[in-house]
Amino acid sequence: MSPDETITHLMGATAVILAAAHGAGMLARKLGQPSIIGQLIAGIALGPSLLSQLPASVGETLFPAEIAPMLTALGQVSLVLFLYFVGYELDLGLLRGRSRSTLSVAMAGFLVPMALGAGAALLFRGTLHDLGLPEDMSARSVVFLAVSLSITAVPVLIVVVRENGLAGTVPGVVAVSAAGLIDVVGWSVLLGTIMDSGDGSGMSLPVRLALLVVLIAVLVWPARLLLRRLMRSPNVSSAARLSVLIGFAFAAAWATSALGLHVIFGALLAGVVTPREPDGTLSPDLVRSLDSIGSLLLPFFFVVSGRSVSIGSLDGTAVAVLVGVTVLAVCAKVVPGALAARMSKLDNRTSMTIGVLLSTRGLTELIALNAGYEAGLLSGPLYTVLVLMAIATTLLTQPLLVLVQRVWRKDEEAGAPGAEGAPDGAAKTVAAGHKQA
Repeated sequence: MSPDETITHLMGATAVILAAAHGAGMLARKLGQPSIIGQLIAGIALGPSLLSQLPASVGETLFPAEIAPMLTALGQVSLVLFLYFVGYELDLGLLRGRSRSTLSVAMAGFLVPMALGAGAALLFRGTLHDLGLPEDMSARSVVFLAVSLSITAVPVLIVVVRENGLAGTVPGVVAVSAAGLIDVVGWSVLLGTIMDSGDGSGMSLPVRLALLVVLIAVLVWPARLLLRRLMRSPNVSSAARLSVLIGFAFAAAWATSALGLHVIFGALLAGVVTPREPDGTLSPDLVRSLDSIGSLLLPFFFVVSGRSVSIGSLDGTAVAVLVGVTVLAVCAKVVPGALAARMSKLDNRTSMTIGVLLSTRGLTELIALNAGYEAGLLSGPLYTVLVLMAIATTLLTQPLLVLVQRVWRKDEEAGAPGAEGAPDGAAKTVAAGHKQA
């Protein structure tokens, strides 16, 4: 295929990807789901799950092998921008002075799923062997499977909270704050599992650790100081400021990739150290730009991830594992999160709402699974199962929230106690709730 033909195919594939993703996103919104879930499903559909059911010429025409590296590159670019945005939004101040309720919910929402995930992986190692993992699977694989049950997708969670009118309410504040803490710990554990893999970087683990510490020190001190001057200088235009910040994100991603880690860690670190406005708020120009660019490019990452997902190849064992891991993933988040909130003296309805919100996984889970698959910690069938679990648990969030509201609304009508703090009546209890939370 000539260069001109390759470019022509790339343009056609881009049109198909963007049209399918954003069309599915709009449909998802109409069905009461976050648009990003529709885009994710569209990306998977454009992989073997759907194309394998069509004549081979269709897939070869839409996505010939020659453009695969270009799509992968666009997917990685979108991933760096998205994780930079996530890191920039992540408030490490949550680690300081957090209330008992938020800390309790975060600990329960991370440690219990970790323990259950590790226990299930060890208990059912024979079943996992049937899905392609070795019977003597490494400790890194066990830890990674445990982390996959512990993740909460903060970006998708924020959308769910906003669209359900929970922003600023007790359950919304506690769930988002706890999810932020879970993210900090979860990404740190994930970094350890990926870093310990033999990735062909040519450097020993101690050398890579030392260089990572140096990189973090450079990002936290001199790089952060320079960025603060840049962002507060009146002589620098918004366009120039944005270009430097995005370049900084890609430089950090390159550095972690050169250390044998995934680009996601460099992008996250870059976002975390990027200074906020003097009053502690996010830069509206940066947020607007990253959100726009990310929403445009993320479908490429979904398509690249979807190429490793083949629903049609799942056998009876894989389907049984999918059902089991989905039930376990929901229960491992909802029950501990709700119990921890209740033990922190939050009411029943608020506690159940917090537990349900923590079960939102979505894109963050997909990114972690993609990194684990590339590091050889997951087999193809198990990767497919866990991706479908991430979609299923996120899709279940909205129906479960509606169920919680209906159950406690019936209790309220019947005069049952302990139903205060409801989402639809949260405006009356926000002040008291914030003191309690």
